[in-house]
Amino acid sequence: MAKLGRTDGKLEEGCSVASVAAEFGIAHSIVSRLWRQLQTTETAIRGFSSCRPRGTPADDRYIVLKASRNRQQTAGEIARHTTQATGRPISLFTVARRLHGGGRFARHPVRCVPLTPAHRRRLSLWCREHQNWRDNEWGRVLFTDKSTFSLSSDSPRILIRRERGSRNHPSNIIERGRYGGRGVLV
Repeated sequence: MAKLGRTDGKLEEGCSVASVAAEFGIAHSIVSRLWRQLQTTETAIRGFSSCRPRGTPADDRYIVLKASRNRQQTAGEIARHTTQATGRPISLFTVARRLHGGGRFARHPVRCVPLTPAHRRRLSLWCREHQNWRDNEWGRVLFTDKSTFSLSSDSPRILIRRERGSRNHPSNIIERGRYGGRGVLV
């Protein structure tokens, strides 16, 4: 606002629009528009912005905290909760930008079959027995090329919000059923 008053004063003194724009580092078109507005309405008032006001840093922290507490919530659900909590409408895209700014990204969780202690012991024993095998010993082993397709309701559409580099953190792993449900072996 201080620049606005000084530009008006310079223009009223008779300085050119170009010299005032150069002196204050403002675009020529802005100074020209202000001068025209001052001459027609005798006031130079800044126009109001038509866009929504930006949320506060507290809103940003609330969004990131909400995503941390329930990491399977979608950005739309977080937007709805934030709107209810603050009383101000917030868009889904704004929530996504705030989450990205807070280091939270929607990712697929790691899926694994939970191993019992007995499974772990047997797997460890097998690895120790075969760790020194040579190529000719592995050459006698038949490896088959087959794929198993699960028919269970283990949905790959579930996303969680997590920080970068925390893929294998235990809180980011979703365990599948112990037996995997029905499937087809091809």
